[in-house]
Amino acid sequence: MKFYFAGSIRGGREKVATYIEINKILEKYGTILDKHVASLKVTELEKDNTDEEIYLRDIAWIKECDLLVAEVSVASLGVGYEIAFAEKLNKKVICIVDAAANISGMINGNKNLDLIKYKNNEELIIKLESKLKELI
Repeated sequence: MKFYFAGSIRGGREKVATYIEINKILEKYGTILDKHVASLKVTELEKDNTDEEIYLRDIAWIKECDLLVAEVSVASLGVGYEIAFAEKLNKKVICIVDAAANISGMINGNKNLDLIKYKNNEELIIKLESKLKELI
């Protein structure tokens, strides 16, 4: 299975430790096309790419993926765009959110998305693994 992982980069990196945990889980079930999002050095890794190159690459990866997994606790226009683009392509989308986060009604109210709310990383791991086993 090929995954596209969406997480905030320019909007804030407060959840990078969670991104790393999510990527560890996803790697058990397949290939992550954009592993760099969970890197502590993502801005350094992206510095040589123009915004257009990033856009074209990420769109190609979303088209290629089987499942888009997005951590949406930190508001990000890019993550929202990626979710909507994947949904337009009829891709399966899982959104993961810290239960304490105040997320957009566009995500919280969208019944086409699988929404996983978690209180801590242990709960996140259990819930995400369960959802992946259900989908695979």
